[in-house]
Amino acid sequence: MANVPGDLNYTEEHEYVRKGKDGNVEIGITDYAQGELGDVVYIELPKVGTKFNKHDVFGTIEAVKAVSELFSPISGEVVAINDRLDM
Repeated sequence: MANVPGDLNYTEEHEYVRKGKDGNVEIGITDYAQGELGDVVYIELPKVGTKFNKHDVFGTIEAVKAVSELFSPISGEVVAINDRLDM
């Protein structure tokens, strides 16, 4: 049985949004998307302070199998980036 966290909202493009206690939101890609992409070799993310509208492309993820655009599920401003993704 899959572990589907109840605090995530999903998009059709396989991104998720999680609202934090501080009012900020976390955006990521679903486990399904990660599995379909395979081994990730490069990721391009926006800089802190960049503003996006809903459905704007905010980055790309390159895997052995494909390169995919990342779409912003909401409008807002980037306040932090996951440093563990710095490739």
